[in-house]
Amino acid sequence: METSIERFLVHLEKGRGASPHTIRAYHTDLVLLLNFLHEKSVLDCAEVTALHLRMWLADLSERGLSATTRARRLSAARALFKFLVREGRLPANPALGLKTPKRPQRLPHFLSKNEVARLLAAPDGTDRFAERDRAILETIYSTGCRMSELTGLDEDDVDLRSAMARVRGKGRKERLAPLGRYAVKAIEAWRPERRRLGPEPGERALFLNRYGTRLSGRSVARLLTKYINRTGLSARTSPHTLRHSFATHLLDAGADLRSVQELLGHRNLETTQIYTHVTVERMRRVYDRAHPRS
Repeated sequence: METSIERFLVHLEKGRGASPHTIRAYHTDLVLLLNFLHEKSVLDCAEVTALHLRMWLADLSERGLSATTRARRLSAARALFKFLVREGRLPANPALGLKTPKRPQRLPHFLSKNEVARLLAAPDGTDRFAERDRAILETIYSTGCRMSELTGLDEDDVDLRSAMARVRGKGRKERLAPLGRYAVKAIEAWRPERRRLGPEPGERALFLNRYGTRLSGRSVARLLTKYINRTGLSARTSPHTLRHSFATHLLDAGADLRSVQELLGHRNLETTQIYTHVTVERMRRVYDRAHPRS
């Protein structure tokens, strides 16, 4: 089973272009499944049955793991066995008929337009990296990009004349993301500062840290926390909150769902539909507050 998992992870990396983060998550979940099966004296993938997997899911539930975590681990098991069936090492996928634990529907946290404006105005001239930080915040809100997509941007991925950015999403899929005029101005202001900072030889990243190398997602989260504290916004605000706000504001302004799906880089329309619940919920609150006979 260890060999099967290793082969599967290599397939994810080489064949599917999965990110290191995704591979680590699959590895963790599958090793935990492996340990459970070993406790049941199941040592080969061919011996695994649907009953073993039901027992595993029941064990996860008894230990208090959330439905989201259980669903993720079942998804990892399904993917592993699907790979082994395709490789001809299993006759059937034992996880295929199992019901996915129902995840609670959670509406994404987002900021109002005024709150976004406060956050984007938070970097000021007293900060050494104010131009960089302003460009980062404007780029996230303008493109709706994920954190890994933002930190993965290279200098030549951004064309300010056409106001477009080439974004590398999940599975290394590329898409073009429009840049608003405020984001264009912010990146224009950052680029001279980037040159003065002195990037390391051969460093192509658009956003740099103090050492002249590519900025990490963790650093972006830290700088955002600084500006959240400065503006007094909700502690629930994260880099992903700007992505949620981007999608919500577009839908509120009348953008169609399919266009928002493309801009976010979602593979399935169902993933984007969560934002329609946000806008409907907001409409309901406005109605209840404003209508005399609500």
